[in-house]
Amino acid sequence: MSEEILKERVKTELSDMGPVDILVGIPSYNNAATIGHVVQAAQAGLLRYFPNQRALIVNSDGGSKDGTPDVVEKSRLDTQALLISHTLHAVNRLTTPYHGIPGKGSAFRTIFQIAAEVGARACAVVDSDLRSITPEWFDLLLRPVLDRNFDYVAPYYKRHKYDGTITNSIVYPLTRALYGRRLRQPIGGEFGFSGRLALHFLARDVWTTDVARYGIDIWMTTTAIAENFRVCQSYLGAKIHDAKDPGADLSAMLTQVVGSVFSLMETYQDAWRNVLGSLPAPLFGFPFEVGLEPLPINIPRMVASFVQGCRDLRPVYEQILSPTLVSQLASCAAQPTESFCLPDELWVAVIYEYALAYRHHVIDREHLVKSLTPLYLGWVASFARLTENESALQVDERIERLCMVYEQLKSYLITRWPLGTPKER
Repeated sequence: MSEEILKERVKTELSDMGPVDILVGIPSYNNAATIGHVVQAAQAGLLRYFPNQRALIVNSDGGSKDGTPDVVEKSRLDTQALLISHTLHAVNRLTTPYHGIPGKGSAFRTIFQIAAEVGARACAVVDSDLRSITPEWFDLLLRPVLDRNFDYVAPYYKRHKYDGTITNSIVYPLTRALYGRRLRQPIGGEFGFSGRLALHFLARDVWTTDVARYGIDIWMTTTAIAENFRVCQSYLGAKIHDAKDPGADLSAMLTQVVGSVFSLMETYQDAWRNVLGSLPAPLFGFPFEVGLEPLPINIPRMVASFVQGCRDLRPVYEQILSPTLVSQLASCAAQPTESFCLPDELWVAVIYEYALAYRHHVIDREHLVKSLTPLYLGWVASFARLTENESALQVDERIERLCMVYEQLKSYLITRWPLGTPKER
């Protein structure tokens, strides 16, 4: 397997380097403007918090054209300015192109392989376009693995109430209801994991599938939970990135993420069918309040997209959803924008029936998940209208109530979910 993933030059460099305790992976593609800051934060974190450990930073690059690898190589840290001293080991750096299907998953595969080659005990991966990353993040992502024997550390962020709505409305509550663990940011982008879990990830036969393109975050989280690895989460503060209007064109992202979640439901059906309720995951770090950047949102535009979808896609919805749900959605579409509301119970029933339709191959799976976009925009519009004047705590409580609806209606999904492998129509 290593012959296919790593070039001889890289294996020679790793051999010369010798064993490594900690590995930090940074996937990239045309991130020259931001990756220098991320690399310096990683260096500072490793030197400050793990001065006695041998550490390696790996940049797994997808063929950047803007000089990203050069920025990584030239990034230097002023350790005196950061009051870092008494380190036993320098932090090594390695930049390598990844091979295979273009995408974040292929970049991670290279990172997993390098972790195996150097025998890393603990690993962390972080995005290359972060503006809010600090050296403390690496302590929070790696310390639970090294000192507490956790296998997987998910991030916990403070986010604007209109940021991460795909996570809030589908990915978090559905993953929680299915597998019984409350990991608040299952597709957060920054994770810590043990060397043994890296080996487990590497051995899985998923690297020619959509996981290699865009489903790696939810695949890692789901695999860790469903296969009974020890999971926890660490509070990292704010995640500041290039936020987008939730009402903007997001059909591709929704299709990728939700399609991955639905596909994993098939893979792990034996793991979630007997799970009822959920348990909290241990949380490390101090949950301090942070300032968050405002996020624009256009409720009338999203309501209009929902109304048009209910009208134009009704024949499609009639194939996917029960007549009762189709009728209830039509009633929502008839509401005035200023009082528009899509109830949690209706939304959760829609998601569960979509999962069942995906399982049964009712229509082409990509078309099926894309057709969810107008309904998702309806939920976001309803959520935004209801929370317009609510505090962060009140919004968290509202999302918690949505999660409970997912858990309460799970029996509906279980009783209708067929075992075995249905044939595609």
